[in-house]
Amino acid sequence: MSPGDLDQILCGLDLPTDANLIAGAATGEDAGVYRLNDDTALIQTVDFFTPIVDDPYHFGQVAAANALSDVYAMGGKPLLAMNLVAFPIKELHRSVLQEILRGGLDKIKEAGALLVGGHSIEDAELKYGLSVTGVVHPDRVVLNSGARVGDLLLLTKPLGIGILATALKGGLAGKETEALITQVMATLNREAAQLMQTIGAHACTDITGFGLVGHLYEMALASGVAIRVDSRAVPVLPEALNYAAMGIIPEGAHKNKAFYAPHMHSALEEFDPMEMVLCDPQTSGGLLIAASAERINAMAEGLGKGGYSLAFGIIGEVVAGRPGTIEIV
Repeated sequence: MSPGDLDQILCGLDLPTDANLIAGAATGEDAGVYRLNDDTALIQTVDFFTPIVDDPYHFGQVAAANALSDVYAMGGKPLLAMNLVAFPIKELHRSVLQEILRGGLDKIKEAGALLVGGHSIEDAELKYGLSVTGVVHPDRVVLNSGARVGDLLLLTKPLGIGILATALKGGLAGKETEALITQVMATLNREAAQLMQTIGAHACTDITGFGLVGHLYEMALASGVAIRVDSRAVPVLPEALNYAAMGIIPEGAHKNKAFYAPHMHSALEEFDPMEMVLCDPQTSGGLLIAASAERINAMAEGLGKGGYSLAFGIIGEVVAGRPGTIEIV
């Protein structure tokens, strides 16, 4: 499915509304949020996909971390999780499924949530993910629509997962690369989300299939602002630029670039591989957080002092301009 397809389909439906609905299907947010009372809002999200790494346990970890991320992006705390499984029981041994579920459960436990059930079907193609319920104070929900002119932008994980995964599938990269991207994808966005809530943020989203450019566009459009990105400040996984320069690029990156090209103004030289890295679809990517310069610098300092293991960076700023415009320098 191309970027924007689902949004266009939903726009054609008569979606119900409610005074207590803080974020719903029509808002383009990472998860749905519903106010239960003055102190508690419910966060609801779901995500699943086919394997991106070969090891079943690691696949379970990555898929679970990816689903949990939407709760963190809204500033919430995961509370309950349910497994979603499509499994070719006639082709794969039950032990494979057991390892996938074990990996997912370990991430659920790490998040401090409870696994309370799930649903499985027999399918020719393996898929796994979670439905996750979280909670947040209604006044502390972080939407993607709150970015303000003058804000700085913090990205909490390096880019290049899709490119490196493509290199792995093509036999060009080895076990070290697989271990690296597995570590990045399986890392929960919990620490960054907690810092975001402690210090305060104006807007947040997590980086997934639309690439950094796509999620920057969604934030800028929803906030009625433009965004300027310093490409030199964007954290990138080792070798991702080299593989991109070789043309080892996932189809999704080309789709993202084509779809968001009308909104991009790039100062990069033609065929600069960094442009494709910015469009590279991510799985369980980092948080993109917009806040005042003082608060963003405090968040970056907090991640550094807290021993955060992944590369992160302050990658740009929110500026006045045509809503949704992404300037790359």
